[in-house]
Amino acid sequence: MTSDTPSSNTPPAPPDAASDPRKESLIEYPSLFPIKVMGVKVDGMVQAITHVAHQFDPTFDASTIELRESRGGKYIGVTITVTATSREQLDELYRTLSTHPMVKVVL
Repeated sequence: MTSDTPSSNTPPAPPDAASDPRKESLIEYPSLFPIKVMGVKVDGMVQAITHVAHQFDPTFDASTIELRESRGGKYIGVTITVTATSREQLDELYRTLSTHPMVKVVL
């Protein structure tokens, strides 16, 4: 075996960001990005979602929130529009919202 031949137990080099499909994005940053959050309609739900939005987008404008109650009035859909600055920011925002105890679904 020559020195320029990799050994069989050498792990392959990680793909660079340009060739890694997980790093590709159809979103141009920064951009306005709507996120729909659904949960049981309880006091404090909209305020909790607003608080999380401000953590990830300090410029978030709460006056742009759209609310939609379910037909029976038990659930509420809260659409927030944040300024997305990176895929990492959006991923972490989705994770934070998805694990919030008041939230059932994030789209």
